[in-house]
Amino acid sequence: MADEMVLAAQKFINETYEGVTGIPQVEENGLTGWPTMYALTRCLQYELGITTLSDNFGTTTLSTLTSRWPSIDAATAPSANVVRIIQSGLYCKGYDGGGIDGVYSDRVAAAVEQLKANAGVDSVYPGDAMVPKLFKALLNMDAYVTISGGSDTVRSIQQWMNSRYIGRANFFVIPCDGFFSRDVQKALMFAIQYTIGMSDDVANGVFGPGTQAGIKANTLSVGSTGTWVQLFSAAMVFNQRSGVSFTTTYDNSLASAVRAFQDFVKLPVTGAGDFQTWASLLVSTGDPTRQGTALDCVTSITANMAAGLKSLGYDTVGRYLCNVANTDLNKMIQPGELDIVMGAGIRVFPIYQTYGGQASYFTYNQGKYDALSAIEWARYHGFKDGTRIYFAVDYDALDYEVTDNILPHFQGVHDTITETSNYTVGVYGPRNICSRVSAAGYAGTSFVSDMSTGFSGNLGYPMPENWAFDQIATTTVGLGDEWLELDNDIASGRDTGQSAKDPGTAVDHPDVAFDMDQRDAMLADVQEYLTSIGVPESGGSSIFDDDEATEFANTTTEAFDVVVQADWLFTALARTLGLRKALIQAPVLWEIRKYNALDLAADAAVEAGAKDDCTTGLGQIYGWVAIDTRNYCIQQGIINGTPLDPQADLHSVWQKLHDDPVYNITTAAYLTLYNAYQLGDARPTTDISETETQALLARYNGTGDAAQAYGQSLIGLYRTLEKYYAPQRGQ
Repeated sequence: MADEMVLAAQKFINETYEGVTGIPQVEENGLTGWPTMYALTRCLQYELGITTLSDNFGTTTLSTLTSRWPSIDAATAPSANVVRIIQSGLYCKGYDGGGIDGVYSDRVAAAVEQLKANAGVDSVYPGDAMVPKLFKALLNMDAYVTISGGSDTVRSIQQWMNSRYIGRANFFVIPCDGFFSRDVQKALMFAIQYTIGMSDDVANGVFGPGTQAGIKANTLSVGSTGTWVQLFSAAMVFNQRSGVSFTTTYDNSLASAVRAFQDFVKLPVTGAGDFQTWASLLVSTGDPTRQGTALDCVTSITANMAAGLKSLGYDTVGRYLCNVANTDLNKMIQPGELDIVMGAGIRVFPIYQTYGGQASYFTYNQGKYDALSAIEWARYHGFKDGTRIYFAVDYDALDYEVTDNILPHFQGVHDTITETSNYTVGVYGPRNICSRVSAAGYAGTSFVSDMSTGFSGNLGYPMPENWAFDQIATTTVGLGDEWLELDNDIASGRDTGQSAKDPGTAVDHPDVAFDMDQRDAMLADVQEYLTSIGVPESGGSSIFDDDEATEFANTTTEAFDVVVQADWLFTALARTLGLRKALIQAPVLWEIRKYNALDLAADAAVEAGAKDDCTTGLGQIYGWVAIDTRNYCIQQGIINGTPLDPQADLHSVWQKLHDDPVYNITTAAYLTLYNAYQLGDARPTTDISETETQALLARYNGTGDAAQAYGQSLIGLYRTLEKYYAPQRGQ
């Protein structure tokens, strides 16, 4: 919500520093945000005489500020503009800045004192003066009061760390907002290093050999007291362990909570604050030297290696369902490999990953495609129903990207896996991604990429409650002349993988993604064919040639491009259902091309409540037809779900057909199977005859002479599409 004083701060920046190189104009919207804070930082640097301005309030800014103005108050304020920067920062932080008038008034002084108290540094920095480290804290987006969803206990620890360690050179004011975060985790590491006795030039916030040695020398148990216990209990609180208080005494209650945590992360259950427990609280890998019972790898496992891995204590392995197109890495499960691995007594869990290295990859539609592809590959390898497939997010997604990209993607995965198979969904990725995807209900267990210790999605986030595998270190195993690089994984037991497989199933010469280089040639052939049967590139009528009210709304090119843009879905559905995609595409393309004003009027009548049903959407499907189709597929075990009620569900199904192209195309694919049933034929496959194909295309339009004519028109369109698809799939 816009604030008039934040707006005044933005106007101050723009008016006072207009034309100053390195200080860009900020949007005058009254909203606190990083652009305004960055601009204020640059304004301060300018006032300090720093020539190279930057968004970062770094070492140069802090040291220059400390040497020039170590304490700013009413008596020592160096200039009105410096005071205005302070006032602007206060308003952006939600404090009363006393106006933006350049006067270090009593109101400014009171706000500075309140900021110090909220940050927990009032005892270190008494009085009302603005000091350098507090100035640095002022010009960022950290909060110093508990914000919505935050913990007062966490905030009290944050304030304690600020008050105790702010005097150290590399310790800066951390947020006091009640949330464990990346900055708070790093601050905790500094606090531990200071407690070990490291000097300012040695302490670096990294869990290195010196820090590990210091922790190993300070094992805690019932009866321990002092700062070490405070730091340990703080780490327990930060990791969201229930029933833990911030305390100076290691009592039986804390020991009980420690035992529960040790059991949760699969450490020896001792109740003591030992090194491995500390490590699991402080870094995502925990102790990376722990021997896991699970592993994952990109290399095929031979019989010799399988026997060796079993002797080393590994009983579960994660392997990839498929390779990535246009890459040389052969990481997928190889023919016969599952029999070898399972025969050695090692269970297998499948991983699906093509490319997941940036936010733009992840969308709802991509999730649906990935799910259909994973189903196909899982069946190809013979994974049994009930197998959990782990879908990967292999980059450090920021939290807003999880909201905007990752969650919709996994909704697509979940919706498709749930409807189209008896497999289940797991998520592979950093802790935050795993927790959020699981909390949304889109994954049942998590495979946590914890060895990416620097990922923001791991720093400051507790282990997901539903973790199944914890990836902690890469290592190499050598057996004779064989070497295998693997990721060592801790297993929780929530997913034990599969110990046996079914015979693999594969579609004969499955369709492949359309080669867009052939788009123009195929369009030209489609145009030529449709023109030959009286459907030109544009125009035409569904009833009378001179009736403008029923002229077709779409050109052949427009209809063709809609189908080609959805090729990913047609291809995936065809491969999953064992069909030819041209069998699904031909009627959809035809219906898009033939869409007219009467169809538009019928849709409007249903939406207005004047009609109950009509054909709608890309494939022009009735709501009742979709209900019958989906109920048939549910009865046959082709898809999962609760049978639809022909009356109660009619409008909602129609609305989905109308609004959701993916739902409409998917229903068109299922309708192909239902039509075969209605004709009394067996379920269609990739090698049905042209006569059977034409009969199915005709049945899409019902029965009778009109339907037969429909089939005759569409079989030519089918042949035109197949002219391009067959060579692409190698036939």
